[in-house]
Amino acid sequence: MWSGDRASQALGMHIDSVGPGRAVLSMELRADMVNGHAIGHGGYTFTLADSAFAFACNSYNRSTVAAGAEIRFRRPTRLGDRLVATAEERSREGRDGVYDVSVTVGDEVVATFVGRSKEIGGTLFEEDG
Repeated sequence: MWSGDRASQALGMHIDSVGPGRAVLSMELRADMVNGHAIGHGGYTFTLADSAFAFACNSYNRSTVAAGAEIRFRRPTRLGDRLVATAEERSREGRDGVYDVSVTVGDEVVATFVGRSKEIGGTLFEEDG
């Protein structure tokens, strides 16, 4: 999935870890990611959280997309901040899932995100065995 995710790559995101129902991605805020208030544009925080959510909900090798998401910003981010998004599965029943994502800078939570997923059929890769 990462090889085809040109959006996340272009924004300088890194996959720190992925496992069943979870993923951790990180990104440093660049000068072109800061808005007119000299703070990190919230859209980039949302995009990082959304990417972590995507890798977590696709970690079972079932093609899955977002059915909805919401974010709450807890404090501004700044140029040079390293944002870390940690996505964890809250529930998964049938084709539907709910994932919580916490975005941090250091030890401080800067945003919380909830994503709802829907499996659409198919797989991402061939499994061995």
